[in-house]
Amino acid sequence: MSGWTEKDIPDQSGRVAVVTGANSGIGYVTARELARKGARVVLACRSEARGRAAGDRLAAEVPGAELEFARLDLGDLASVRAFAAAFSYDHLDLLVNNAGVMALPYGTTADGFETQFGVNHLGHFALTGLLLPALLATSGARVVTLSSSVHALSNIDINDLNSERRYRSWVAYARSKTANLLFTHELARRLAAIRSGVVAAAAHPGYAATNLQTRGPAMAGRRGAERFMRIGNRFFAQSADAGALPVLYAATESGVRPDSFTGPSLLGWRGSPARSWRARWTLDDVAGERLWDVSEQLTGVTFDALKR
Repeated sequence: MSGWTEKDIPDQSGRVAVVTGANSGIGYVTARELARKGARVVLACRSEARGRAAGDRLAAEVPGAELEFARLDLGDLASVRAFAAAFSYDHLDLLVNNAGVMALPYGTTADGFETQFGVNHLGHFALTGLLLPALLATSGARVVTLSSSVHALSNIDINDLNSERRYRSWVAYARSKTANLLFTHELARRLAAIRSGVVAAAAHPGYAATNLQTRGPAMAGRRGAERFMRIGNRFFAQSADAGALPVLYAATESGVRPDSFTGPSLLGWRGSPARSWRARWTLDDVAGERLWDVSEQLTGVTFDALKR
């Protein structure tokens, strides 16, 4: 992996990729570089205006790029189902579960779930399940789910997944990112059980300068914290382009192993893609299965093809 850059991405011609949250930050860079290598990329975004503007910007950066916009609100399971129902391809080579929110004030999704758990985990869980037939129909398909090194702050509380007993924004974020890794772990296990050939892997961008860091403080009206985050992004974070490299590696490089976790090489903070440390609780088979079962119950999405 040493020194791996976007120039090392293999040819993606003929491949179909869905990237959630592709209108900005890591998602935008991921979509752009996949398109640059020939993939047809579906920009799955909550805001139609921002999604289409991102598509126009990307098309200007990559002339001839094969792109399409599709609306997807991961905080609304009806929107997730509508996106999957409208998905017009009979195959899907790559699903990048990128979109997310971080350290927001307490809130709930359209379906009543705590926002960070609902968007970061349940929305992507449901999307993956609904797109599973297209993934299974594709040789060499891959699912890459974004987590964060911040997952190390907290394991999930299976008895309080919606933080109803006590809400702490950063703990809730960490738990949602642990949920992303447990989901990847259990998905990889179930895909292996049916010998599907689909690879489920995880990645994280390290500390990358995106709007993710400032949205929470801005929503809470904490101007000092928002200013602090902006300073951190300017002077300490790596660029979104650099932060996207572990995601692109996990999404395209040959030999990526199921349930692997790729991040920046330098202390998980910045640098070229490398194998990333993860908390031991993200490899817990029992916890992964319990979270999976609860997620199916909460979303109503069952991965029937994995139950053969």
